[in-house]
Order: sequence, then C-alpha cells, then structure tokens
Amino acid sequence: MLLAIGGYAAIYGWRFRAARREQRARLPSQSGRIRGVSWGRALAFGAGLLTLLIALASPIDALGEDYLFSMHMTQHVLLGDIAPVLLLLGLSRVIMRPATRRLAAVERLMGPFAHPATGIVLWLGLIYLWHVPTLYVAAIESPALHALEHFSFFAAGIAVWWPLIQPVPMRRKLTGLWTFAYIGAAKAGLAALGLYLVWSTTVAYGYYETVPRVWGLSAIEDQNVGGAIMMVEQSLVLVVAFVVLFGRMLRQAEDDDVRGERLEEVAAA
Repeated sequence: MLLAIGGYAAIYGWRFRAARREQRARLPSQSGRIRGVSWGRALAFGAGLLTLLIALASPIDALGEDYLFSMHMTQHVLLGDIAPVLLLLGLSRVIMRPATRRLAAVERLMGPFAHPATGIVLWLGLIYLWHVPTLYVAAIESPALHALEHFSFFAAGIAVWWPLIQPVPMRRKLTGLWTFAYIGAAKAGLAALGLYLVWSTTVAYGYYETVPRVWGLSAIEDQNVGGAIMMVEQSLVLVVAFVVLFGRMLRQAEDDDVRGERLEEVAAA
C-alpha cells in the first residue's frame, strides 16, 4: 500500500514537471501561475495522498478494525470523500494529457452511463451496500474483502466528485443550478444512514460488542458517535462545496458579461 502511494506520488511529480515544461515552451512570455499546472494543484494532490496515508497507515486503521466503529467510520470518510476530492483537485486536462484520449474513449463506450447521475448511484449504492451489517462484519474479518471495501469507497468518491471537478471535461456537463442539485442529492442521500446511526438504540454491528471497549464508549455510544462523524463531515463538505460553486457561478457570470461587452464593441467598430 505504501509502495502504491509512493508510486502515485512519483508519477504525479514526473507528469507535473513535464506539464509545466510543456506549458512554458508553448507560452514562453507567460510568467507566474501556469494554467492547469499551478502549485496549488500539486498541494491538493499531496494533501490527498497524505489523507490516504492517514486513513490506511495511522492508528485510525487499527482502532477501526479492532476497537471502535467511530474510527472505522472516520477511515471510510477519509477514503470515500476527502481523499478523492483532493486528488481530483490536483489533476487537470494538462496534467492528464497522455490519458485524455483514453478517458474520452471510455466515456464513449459507457454510452448513456457516462452521465453525472451514474456517480450518485455508484456513491450511494456502494456505501449503503458495504454498511449492510453482514457484509460490513465480513469485511472486517477478511483482509481481502476489507481491501475491496476500501477500494470501493475510494472509487465511489472518485465517481461522485468527477462530474463536479472534471479534470478532463465530460460531454454531459453539469451547469448552473444543476451543480448544486447534484452535490446536494449526493450528500442528502447519505443523510438517512447517518441519522439512523446517530439516533439508533440497538447495535447494528455485533462485532463491536465483542471487542475491548476503549475511551469509555459503549458499543451503542460508539455507533452514535460514528453516525455523528458522518453527518458532520458530510454537512461541512456540502457547505464548502456550495460556497465554491456559488463563487464559480459568479465568476462565470462576470466572464460572460465581459465577453458580451467585447463582442458589442467589436460589432460597433
């Protein structure tokens, strides 16, 4: 796992430097920030890799597997939401240029499934599936199944955030208020699970009744805390996403106004 993350970092670093050289060669007079390969993107990608390390190679992993449902939920939040959005923010069409045509070909092969709604379906479907008690406990007890669970959460996060961030533009784009509706539906769709866990009075995952109790939490209190962690994280991410989307919408409106004024000036001339 550490080798894989190190490999991702090396590949990104190689491609990031190459993309900056390519951009400078095309625009030798441009200085400062280079569009599509800013250092902010590299910082976001690095933060995404760090989030993966925290989720998989810190005490959170052992606590979640052997003691606390709440820590397991924290791990799932990091893998399925925080890491994917940071890693995607670190990418751009310029950085991904060697793979752009392949991604476009995959999108064509997907046909009607190459739609933003597919991301929400995968996101909710995979997360709810793995939180079915029988499958959830089976994943804890089987290393191979546990690895598949983690990969599923990460893939679900990539699927749900891709239509909003679009490192490589999609043919079916989200525009206007649809962007707010999309992320709102994704986060609200998970609210039922979080609310159930917060207010539940019976332990859904019997495995945690058999492990040593730590931090003074009973099994049901631990489950309630896990639900609260999910609800708080989802709410904060939703608010931040709304603020960013609103700012992006305002900038787009301003750009459209400026473009319209220039066209009017050219027409008048």
